[in-house]
Amino acid sequence: MRGAGCTFNDWADRDFDGKVARTASRPIPSGAVSPTQALAFLGLQLLTGLVVLMQLNNFAIAVGIASLLLVFPYPFMKRITYWPQAWLGLTFNWGALLGWAAVSGHMGLPALLLYAAGPFWTLGYDTIYAHQDKEDDALIGVKSTALRLGDSTVTWLWLFYPATLALIGAAGWSAGLGWAFWPGLALAGGHLLWQIRKVDIHDGADCLAKFKSNRHFGWLVLAAIVAGKVL
Repeated sequence: MRGAGCTFNDWADRDFDGKVARTASRPIPSGAVSPTQALAFLGLQLLTGLVVLMQLNNFAIAVGIASLLLVFPYPFMKRITYWPQAWLGLTFNWGALLGWAAVSGHMGLPALLLYAAGPFWTLGYDTIYAHQDKEDDALIGVKSTALRLGDSTVTWLWLFYPATLALIGAAGWSAGLGWAFWPGLALAGGHLLWQIRKVDIHDGADCLAKFKSNRHFGWLVLAAIVAGKVL
């Protein structure tokens, strides 16, 4: 479903992407794929996702379908608000809820807390990412947190990332994870601290590198959860 969301986003943004240097070479604006072909591929992705979803319990199916209420409006948020990254966070982290529902058949506090952490994390890394395109975005009228926060972005990262860690910690505590979870979470926090201290929001290449480094944060959190579960 993430792939379907990306396809729909690229289809909806095809006119904007052609005017931004970084995205002009994407399949649709470059002409490699037509809008009609993109929609056909989207249909195939949605059908595949539906087949997978139907293997889950009824509650998980309902949770999965509910995610569409966030997925389809997302590409249009950047047209109406300077906070599209917040909507992306609500959308992109839905898997925390769906995964819990698929395993347990109900919703639990740990999943809700983990989901709540996601938008703060997304606000951090995707604001960094958006700084790559801020000049082009300003020219074509696309809104983003990079434009809204500007030079105060790093100050806001001191809100977004600690909130992320606090809510992940609350999720781990609520789930009853063992002692090994906490050193692992501390290591993950160290990575976020490194991002805050080292990111150069005026260097597009550095913004991309810091954005990509968030995969390491994700792996560290996963390792912390697994360690807290088995130790």
